[in-house]
Amino acid sequence: MTQHWHCKPYNELSLDELYGCLQIRSEVFVVGQTCVYQDMDDRDQQAWHLFGMIDDKIIAYARLLPPGIAYPDAISMGRVLTHPDFRGQGLGKSLTAKALEFLAETFPKAHLKISAQAYLQKFYEGFGFVAQGDLYDEDGIPHILMVK
Repeated sequence: MTQHWHCKPYNELSLDELYGCLQIRSEVFVVGQTCVYQDMDDRDQQAWHLFGMIDDKIIAYARLLPPGIAYPDAISMGRVLTHPDFRGQGLGKSLTAKALEFLAETFPKAHLKISAQAYLQKFYEGFGFVAQGDLYDEDGIPHILMVK
């Protein structure tokens, strides 16, 4: 199976792509992590949406935010996920590498901040992120601020 990667601003997503992005986010974060929260937060319209597909199925996704959207002084990425059926194949690393490459090319002078789920701290440290501050609760899940 061949993976195809796409990175598009909101207004260039097809209806099927947008639906697929929202569907997989809901499946992984709301249902899979039993976390009731408002996923659609009015940031999608200003974001770039990076997603990997096999056939017509989204298998990996990340939302990339320009400066001033999540943090006043930094770019960010979030909603980073791999479809449960495709975990353990290195897609998370491929996705994160592609996200970092896109952000560095698009916003070369910007600082990058993420709100990482605490259990992924070591994963992000492998990409050069550094934890800042203490753990905090975000929607019932421990998170940590990380910068690169």
